Amino acid sequence: MVTPFLILIVVVIITCIWLNHISSRIGVPTLLAFILLGIVYGNVGAIPVHLDNRPFAMDVCTIALIFIMFYGGFGTRWETVKPVLRESVLLASVGVLITAFLTGLFCRIVLSWGWAESLLLGAVVSSTDAASVFSILRFRKLGLKNHTAPMLEVESGSNDPCAYMLTAIMISVVNGTASGGSVLWMIFSQIVFGAGIGLLIAKLASIVLQRIKITTEGFDTLFLFAVAIAAYAIPDVFGGNGYLSCYLVGVILGNEEFSGKRSMVGFFDGLTGLMQVLIFFLLGLLARPALLHKAILPALAISAFMLLVARPVAVFSILTPFRKYSSNQQELISFVGLRGAASIVFAIMAITGVDSLQTDLFNTVFCIVLISISIQGTLIPWVSRKLDMIDANANVMKTFNDYTENSEMQFSQIGIGPRSAWAGKQIMELGLPKNMLIALVIRGQERIIARGDTKLCPGDKAIVVTKTYVDTDTYLMEKTIKPGSKREGHTIGEFSDEGLVLLVRRGDKEIIPNGSTVLQAGDNLVILKAK
Repeated sequence: MVTPFLILIVVVIITCIWLNHISSRIGVPTLLAFILLGIVYGNVGAIPVHLDNRPFAMDVCTIALIFIMFYGGFGTRWETVKPVLRESVLLASVGVLITAFLTGLFCRIVLSWGWAESLLLGAVVSSTDAASVFSILRFRKLGLKNHTAPMLEVESGSNDPCAYMLTAIMISVVNGTASGGSVLWMIFSQIVFGAGIGLLIAKLASIVLQRIKITTEGFDTLFLFAVAIAAYAIPDVFGGNGYLSCYLVGVILGNEEFSGKRSMVGFFDGLTGLMQVLIFFLLGLLARPALLHKAILPALAISAFMLLVARPVAVFSILTPFRKYSSNQQELISFVGLRGAASIVFAIMAITGVDSLQTDLFNTVFCIVLISISIQGTLIPWVSRKLDMIDANANVMKTFNDYTENSEMQFSQIGIGPRSAWAGKQIMELGLPKNMLIALVIRGQERIIARGDTKLCPGDKAIVVTKTYVDTDTYLMEKTIKPGSKREGHTIGEFSDEGLVLLVRRGDKEIIPNGSTVLQAGDNLVILKAK
């Protein structure tokens, strides 16, 4: 039984990669492809993969959302979001309340749903999805004016805890177990225990990362993996908001410097991408197209109302009093409020937590997410241009902590010999190119932070910083000099047309060669070649 399951996993992964390539080329958000893939695997074919265990799906999605929330905070660059922090927090809290209430009011008045279930749906779809928004902004490299991207990042990354709290409250209301005291206690415990325990976990984790050297490579990433899980689980035990805790821990640790951070960024970036794919794929597996026809019209009506009324009212009522945001900017922020992974998780949470629902909440939310990602998501670049909100000089990637200028830099070591042209000169006299900087001079056991008047001496090692070069048309290859080879006994300069020899490995030695280096049998060459 294991082998067919493993083969299915391989097929799904390869199909996902192919869909990612196709969706990127035609301009359709990638996550939409994963929903459609889930629908196909769940409903089409000789052996459809039926998934009717909704509590299991809820558990899987909860775990996935932990890492999405944690990395959403970890990637938040504090210095970039600080100018718009107040507005972003208001959008993530008050904005969510306004959106949830107005959407619930619409469901009650126009669709004639019951009050409790109307407000429950409003709570479920009240938050915006950071993954959906920034997968589009990153892929299209859309730099937006007036700190719009940082505002969207903080809002969409931090509004899920508020939506989760509203959903939990409304589930208790629908079940008839809510009272004034219980609701107040839930709000208090969610915020106080969630934020308080999250701050404590972040402080302890920071101490470990800063002061304790983890010698085994990769274990520091494993430690942060455990921290993300603890950030959700421990507050949840005490009734706190685990998602709020995850986000806060991510923000604090993401803005601190510690060893191995770049490798952690790569790991969590890939993990979060996998978690997003998993949630959207599960949504497709849970969906039943035969039932969607009844939910599509209500979903279209709700989506249109949220896009044209609820979301704009929330955004304009919060941002207009600040008097520094143009109507075009507020319109774009309103439009970019996509529904995504969190709405899916909260919808599953609602249908598993409520004893009986009179409405088809899950399929309605499914259609809302589908409409939001496919229509709004596809139109974001076009709307940004129409509203004149694209800044050609802005780099949207610099909004995130997982992008740093240092990631474009390469450190190299240059030895200063007695006959070196650099020996006896100050750094300011060297005439270095503008993309090269001497950062450190190692003189015996001494480390000298390089300055313009630092004098280089024979025997020094200069640590040089240059800009990394990436080119898919050049590549490295290895070649070993065999006994009797035409290269044996000849200099590297005699074979310059075959590529640039960067390194010669001779036994236990590694030699940086020059044109007069004579090659010997057994030498292993690292050669740079161009296509």
